[in-house]
Amino acid sequence: MNVPELRSWVSAHRAEMLDDLAAFVGIETPSTDRALLEAGLAWLDELLHARLGAPAASRTVPGGEHGDVRLHDYPGRPNAGGGVPETAPVLLLCHYDTVWPAGTLATWPFRVDGDRATGPGVFDMKAGLVQAIWALRALDAAGLARPPVRLLLNGDEELGSPFSRPVIEAEARRASVALVFEASAGGALKTERKGVGVFSVEITGVEAHAGLDPEKGVSAVEELAHAVLALHRLTDLAAGTSVNVGTVTGGTRANVIAGSARAVVDVRVRTWQEAARIDAALAGLRPRNSRATLRVTGGWNRPVMERSPATARLFAMARDLAAQMGVELRECSVGGASDGNFAAAAGIPVLDGFGAVGDGAHSRREHISIEGMVERTALAAALIHTLATEMPDRDPHHRPPPVAHQATPPPPFLRAAPR
Repeated sequence: MNVPELRSWVSAHRAEMLDDLAAFVGIETPSTDRALLEAGLAWLDELLHARLGAPAASRTVPGGEHGDVRLHDYPGRPNAGGGVPETAPVLLLCHYDTVWPAGTLATWPFRVDGDRATGPGVFDMKAGLVQAIWALRALDAAGLARPPVRLLLNGDEELGSPFSRPVIEAEARRASVALVFEASAGGALKTERKGVGVFSVEITGVEAHAGLDPEKGVSAVEELAHAVLALHRLTDLAAGTSVNVGTVTGGTRANVIAGSARAVVDVRVRTWQEAARIDAALAGLRPRNSRATLRVTGGWNRPVMERSPATARLFAMARDLAAQMGVELRECSVGGASDGNFAAAAGIPVLDGFGAVGDGAHSRREHISIEGMVERTALAAALIHTLATEMPDRDPHHRPPPVAHQATPPPPFLRAAPR
């Protein structure tokens, strides 16, 4: 079965795929509801068994207050010569949690209108997970060779993967390649993602009566204003770095010199070098008045996902396979982050955005193209099959340089922060 034939097979099963997607969207899996996440993961286990049979092995990493991480292993399939591909597994990264709270379905159920399907979580990323399952199903049906596959189902991605991060990092180090079934960017695969940092700058001043004793006070608000200006000067759009002070709070009353103030800062960087520059700048922040104190907390929520040479080679493979289906596959760089950032930091090639073709993530405009779902499922199947014999090598020298956010123990301002 060649690539066009794979697409034809997937297209013939379009209705079944859509039924699976409708059922999955109909099960609410908000990131913050442990009980609903458990129910959603149990349903996924049943779907996987129905579509792919029993995995060779399964493992669950309990998520505590978050959703569990489930790992399913599917063995390599022999090629025409009878040999089973001997390689580290291909890691398929998916998350089953969504940003939508329980009860959303009551006013926004799954709907299909022509080629368009809508519903909470359909684009980010329930369609992608269904595509991953059906890509493996297509290879099984065709009897085509494939490398060993490890499917990782994450239940806290929309929170920034605070629990699952070390699990993903460990599995990435054991894998050969990672395919991330997050939604595409206008149909393009994501070969580069920015690193994301969330930091808090806290100033402690000296309170005093603003009219009677102004000289006795030190304004935390004034000190914070200086810090905000210094932070915004760190932005370098040409280098792909943005620093945004998103919220500011401080003081108690207009007639009281502010004794405290706080700002929350979002940082996006394209390279490890820029991450190191921001680290150094944050570590060097000081109040202008020696009677005030300044403290920076927070940290890098997602490492940089750089477009490595190995990732470029992997994209070229996918692009050539897409061309065989008459599809022009594009790649792009995005400012948002995903679990693909963690995989890339382990030094393996990563293709992100293998999920739905559509738009509107995290909004009620969320929708997918059903034909796009068919196309991407066939492409994923073709690429996984190709990886049985044409695995791109890792880049042995492609490692991020040591920067402060990798220090052990980390400085106080580089502790884990929410997404």
